[in-house]
Amino acid sequence: MEYLSTDLSPRERYKILTSFVLPRPIAWVTTKGETGVVNAAPFSFFNVLGEDPPLCVFAINLRPDGRVKDTLVNIRRSGEFVVHITDEPLARAMHETGGDFPPEIGEPDHLGLKLAPSRTIGVPRLADAPFAMECKIWQLIDVNGDRVLVLGEGLTFHIRDELWDSEKMRVEMELFHPVGRMFADRYCRTNDRMDFPPAKGAG
Repeated sequence: MEYLSTDLSPRERYKILTSFVLPRPIAWVTTKGETGVVNAAPFSFFNVLGEDPPLCVFAINLRPDGRVKDTLVNIRRSGEFVVHITDEPLARAMHETGGDFPPEIGEPDHLGLKLAPSRTIGVPRLADAPFAMECKIWQLIDVNGDRVLVLGEGLTFHIRDELWDSEKMRVEMELFHPVGRMFADRYCRTNDRMDFPPAKGAG
């Protein structure tokens, strides 16, 4: 099967990309509204870009009716947000925060998710997340008027204590069970892993 991208509608391209570029990491992002309401929402067009500076990127599209999502409204106003990684115990709650909530109702409050203060920004973080990265805006890039790429610089990292060996600077993988996004409302576990010896190359 072969397609030219230009022969496809945006929806058709979306379905192909999200069906094969997977599993995708999920950015579970908290922001704070003008009235102090804390918003949480998942984004799976997401990844980290480097370590010096520590940058991440995720994409926020408009709602189907053309409205701007609360996450983007809040980021544009404050310049701050927290990116969390989700593990299995929090996966269902993360999924539920992807529903349509009015701005005056905070997803963490509605779903009973515990919040904790951040160290370097004013946006609270999700206290039970295995990893959280406090961020400030690095750059916002408008894409065709219906999607914005949010590049954030990590300021402070929060790691669940039992998941991290601070001497080796390594994650305890047998204790860390992140989830990945597949397509539609499907997710995957990451318990079945493979290990290979270092690649030898040639010559």
